Amino acid sequence: MRTVAGPTDHVVVVGAGLSGLACALHLLGAGRRVTLVERDPGPGGRAGRVRLGGYQVDTGPTVLTMPDLADEAFAAVGDSLYRRVELTPLHPAYRARFADGSALDVHTDGEAMEAEVRRFAGPAEAAGYRSLRTWLERLYRAQMRRFIDTNFDSPLQLAHPDLARLAALGGFGRLDARIGRFLGDPRLRRVFSFQALYAGVAPARALAAYAVIAYMDTVAGVWFPKGGMHALPRAMADAAADAGAELRWSAEVSALERVSGRVRAVRLASGERIPCDAVVLTCELPTAHRLLGRTPRRPVPLRHSPSAVILHAGTDRTWPGLAHHTLSFGAAWERTFDELTRTGTLMSDPSLLITRPTAHDPSLAPPGRHLHYVLAPCPNTDVGPSAAAWRDLGPRYRDSLVAELERRGLDGFAGSVQEEMLVTPLDWAAKGHAAGTPFSVSHTFAQTGPFRPRNLVRGVDNVVLAGCGTTPGVGVPTVLISGKLAAARVTGGAVRRSPGPRPRPRPAAADLPSTPTGAGAHDPS
Repeated sequence: MRTVAGPTDHVVVVGAGLSGLACALHLLGAGRRVTLVERDPGPGGRAGRVRLGGYQVDTGPTVLTMPDLADEAFAAVGDSLYRRVELTPLHPAYRARFADGSALDVHTDGEAMEAEVRRFAGPAEAAGYRSLRTWLERLYRAQMRRFIDTNFDSPLQLAHPDLARLAALGGFGRLDARIGRFLGDPRLRRVFSFQALYAGVAPARALAAYAVIAYMDTVAGVWFPKGGMHALPRAMADAAADAGAELRWSAEVSALERVSGRVRAVRLASGERIPCDAVVLTCELPTAHRLLGRTPRRPVPLRHSPSAVILHAGTDRTWPGLAHHTLSFGAAWERTFDELTRTGTLMSDPSLLITRPTAHDPSLAPPGRHLHYVLAPCPNTDVGPSAAAWRDLGPRYRDSLVAELERRGLDGFAGSVQEEMLVTPLDWAAKGHAAGTPFSVSHTFAQTGPFRPRNLVRGVDNVVLAGCGTTPGVGVPTVLISGKLAAARVTGGAVRRSPGPRPRPRPAAADLPSTPTGAGAHDPS
């Protein structure tokens, strides 16, 4: 494995999102001195927090899977995620609601899910689910350590027996077709293939290997941190501070001072200069390239994932049909993905993710009130409406989205809203996200594994990248791994792995400042 050349005693990590925080903890555990600089007044990056009246709103991811990957970072400094954050396993992980009026609770326990599939679609589909679950587990084992949790220096690293195992499992076929070998019911096939959208690829075109995301969602388990998702980066920042990191809030990086192919110091917008031996950049790729003064050349331009419109709504009521996470599928499917990734039009029959965090933490809203997060995928600004077009389009789309929610059974939603915040590609673009999407570079074959933008920077000896724009990719589990892999590039060896889950007492995190949204250098998680 290639590593940073020269001294690495003092490392500046730019961005206190999930990848930056994970990187900082692994570096601290390896004995490095770490200065973490973040342009916002507190940690989180995309996993930030805003206050809407008396509501506390997570601005980024709402689904937590694979918490042991976060615990690896805590374990690097002798700490534990489970001592700092109270995690609740979600049962069901999701509730899926379909256009025909049917509903399915998605359980991560195999026996419970088999029984639910039998109730929903009959014994043949239940047997198919059991076979699918076994295949997902084998697929995960074939990929995780060799193709996801690894630093690539060359495509030649793919030449390994695990590649043959992955091929034998059908990992290089198409996701939708492979899921169809196990499940005939089109509703069930959606439950186990919609995750391809996280990777920015339609299920009909995505590699079957991306079913590993379905493994994380539907087999490994979904968790909710008390205090919301923002509790995770807050706890990571606490652990880093306790382990000796210097945390610099409201500190935006304006330049990197380079001498003879090495960055010697990080300059802040305030004019302050921070000398260093190495730098880890966890900001958006365009921001990182601007700071480095160069954009790597690729045979074809990078393609970006679809974007999303998010409606955060504080309401005076909720609806009994909603679980903590509810997938509300429209009748359309293939056409939806064509609209998102090819024609660039808004979904004519949208599939939505509705999250109700107050289901497990009422303190996130005033007494008797509820918080709902409605995510509607939309085209990014490369293929769909421009960022500027969303100034007028956003309010109209918000109204159509609310009307659609009411048509799908959330009667009275419009009148229940007490506080709200709408986020569109205009807002993502203002934060510096390329193509107006928070989901960064898509996971096409040419942008996966060793073909994805790598975390070492050519021409600069001591700069490493982390975050969802580089390896291994998009999503909370992968950006946590990204931070660990970046740390390994600096330390020159394997980083400590967690010995496994620990007891889970209530958290004792310090009260760090909330993280507003805004543009600049922070982790793309």
